[in-house]
Amino acid sequence: MSFDASGLNPRVPANAAAAWSAGLDGRSGIYHGPERRAAVGARTWLAATLDEIDYGMLLVADETRVVHVNHAARHELDGLHPLEVHGTELRVRDPRDHVTLAGALQAAARRGLRRLLTLATGVARASISVVPLNVPSAGGPMTLIMLGRREVCATLSVEGYARCHGLTPAETRVLAALCQGLPPNRIARQFGVGIATVRTQINNIRAKTGAQSIFALVQQVAMLPPLMSVLRGASNVGGWPTPQRCDALAA
Repeated sequence: MSFDASGLNPRVPANAAAAWSAGLDGRSGIYHGPERRAAVGARTWLAATLDEIDYGMLLVADETRVVHVNHAARHELDGLHPLEVHGTELRVRDPRDHVTLAGALQAAARRGLRRLLTLATGVARASISVVPLNVPSAGGPMTLIMLGRREVCATLSVEGYARCHGLTPAETRVLAALCQGLPPNRIARQFGVGIATVRTQINNIRAKTGAQSIFALVQQVAMLPPLMSVLRGASNVGGWPTPQRCDALAA
């Protein structure tokens, strides 16, 4: 089964002519045979898989036409991000970035070149990678755009990791601050507590997580596998995993 460039729509294989005739809806002329049903199922699973990836991803056809945006990208493309989607068209908010993005998309689609770009400046500054996809059956050039992270450790990942290891709310706040790069003395000032209290909380966090240092602790959180569906509030019988069941997250 293959897909064309229009929204990952299924293309029926040539050897499926008989199945095509048997599966036509006589009223609409639309094919509903097993190949199409299988393709639609594959498309659904593909979209669900992309939504589980903790990086924003956009699939672009014909250099500007967006055919898919995953959950992380929908969250990232807010008013601050230098990219935006109008209908199915990918655009930049700052006209000065137009030539840079258009050139990268053109190089990917026509010459198969990968590019790492930095767009905008100041608080809107963001990095993206532009990756050509070699899919001959897609019916045209396809390009993957991956959005860079805005923070080393996502807030929801920190909260999930904290619950997984049984951290207290105060310890979770300290962990989040450490992941933002704040030193203990600034954390103490931010939360209005003594430096000794913060150091005790850090020692407790390290003991519960098995981290040998603050660096190792932040590294553990930064390297967590994506748990997007759980962190979005999907059903999870029994709540968050117990510390005994989440050892793999800290590995």
